[in-house]
Amino acid sequence: MTLLAPPAQDTSDVPDPEGERHGWVTPVGLWLWPSMITLIVGTYRIGQPLMGRDELTSWDVSGRSAGQVLATVRHVDAVLGTYYLLLHEWRTLFGDSATALRMPSALAMAGAAACVALIGRRLFGRRAGVVGGLLFTLIPGVSRFAHEARPYGLVMLAVALAALLLLRALDRPGSPWRWAAYALGLVAVGLSHLIALTCLVGHLALVAMRARRERRVWLGFCLAVLVGVACVCPVVLLGRRQTVRQIWWIAKPDAWGLLDIWSQLFYSGLCAGMVVLLALVAYRERRDAVVFCTVSAVAPVLLIWAFSHGHISYFYFRYMLFTLPAFAVLAGAGLAAAARSRPVLVSALAVLAVVTAPDQQSLREPLGHYWAGGPDFAAAARTIGKYYVPGDAIVYNRTQEEALSLGVAYYLPRNLRLRDVFLAESPVQRDDLAAVQCPEPAACLRRDEQRIWLVVSGDETDPLNGLPADQATALRAHYRAYGAERPSGLTVALLVRTA
Repeated sequence: MTLLAPPAQDTSDVPDPEGERHGWVTPVGLWLWPSMITLIVGTYRIGQPLMGRDELTSWDVSGRSAGQVLATVRHVDAVLGTYYLLLHEWRTLFGDSATALRMPSALAMAGAAACVALIGRRLFGRRAGVVGGLLFTLIPGVSRFAHEARPYGLVMLAVALAALLLLRALDRPGSPWRWAAYALGLVAVGLSHLIALTCLVGHLALVAMRARRERRVWLGFCLAVLVGVACVCPVVLLGRRQTVRQIWWIAKPDAWGLLDIWSQLFYSGLCAGMVVLLALVAYRERRDAVVFCTVSAVAPVLLIWAFSHGHISYFYFRYMLFTLPAFAVLAGAGLAAAARSRPVLVSALAVLAVVTAPDQQSLREPLGHYWAGGPDFAAAARTIGKYYVPGDAIVYNRTQEEALSLGVAYYLPRNLRLRDVFLAESPVQRDDLAAVQCPEPAACLRRDEQRIWLVVSGDETDPLNGLPADQATALRAHYRAYGAERPSGLTVALLVRTA
């Protein structure tokens, strides 16, 4: 194993004799096949799972005006401000169906697959690049977050693209334009998700190895990193002030958490094991390429685990999904090295597809966006829509779950208007994600409302027990429960006025 010297010229388009022996590994097919297959797999039943809690937040914030989005991120979710603005423009063109809201993530995953293939080609050869791109496609975690109206697909694309731009800059370290492109790639990473900037540790490892042969790469790299980080500093400062409010719920990880995180990242323990084993096979390949991919895949997780033992924990698997492309590149190199013939390669990919099929299927179920079941907002909305009468009002228990009102509102017909009885100030009015409830519930009731729908979490025998005591007391004085239905995770009851 020898350290590669930097090429004297850009070799990105130099013919590869190995690739010429395999017609399917053409320069276009190198990235097109992984990209197209990822898009097909990623969009399969993309609208089937019910919207998750975080996705409902994306729908809520992106539905506000651009000015309101900017006002909101000054108070909360500053690190996701860029995503909310992009989704705002996207839904203006394509609507707010689950498929439309999730499609940017699916397209981003397809782009990430193309980058994986191109990175693999540069580091290990064309054959390894295609195999890595196809392996990336088969990871259940990739499909899962191609179905998510959150920025994680865009983060994976930004991190993979930044790595590709770094490799191109190292091809011609004297080109300021290539370092400028890499700096823009880092800006995209930071604006997508700040924690993903830990990918720089892998970049640093590669530059350190390359700088042994050509020290001027340090200048370009350091300048690009300084420019990139400086551009996202406002988001860093604003996000830091919001950290305690936003991720207070993430527990500090223990040693077991460091072991368990891998199955969560891949959304499949079997897939994680197979990919890691294939990655280990690649350790006989080019030294700098193997070190770069290994550090890019593992070091961010270790760093985030270590930092999470301070005042705030950042150790949440979604925040580390950007390591999957590095795993796929390394596993693709391992599989390409171990399987010398096309039939063996195809058979190995088929085995991985079969092994991960149950995980792929489960994440496309109606409640597939929840770990162990979840609230069926669509069923609750169908119940209300079926028995709705003009003039009906509604009550949610926001102390149990803030997403109740968003989930039901998303699945209710847009022409259905129900007064939110105990809502004093909406999140939109506050430029926030949380509402303010009426301080005196009895004063918020109207005498002309004969029927009130009640939506609470859980399976309550007496639905009013699912409300705060003061709200339940105010309602009991004038209403009684006429009937209730209990879709998964929720109780939906109709209250009828008695006095």
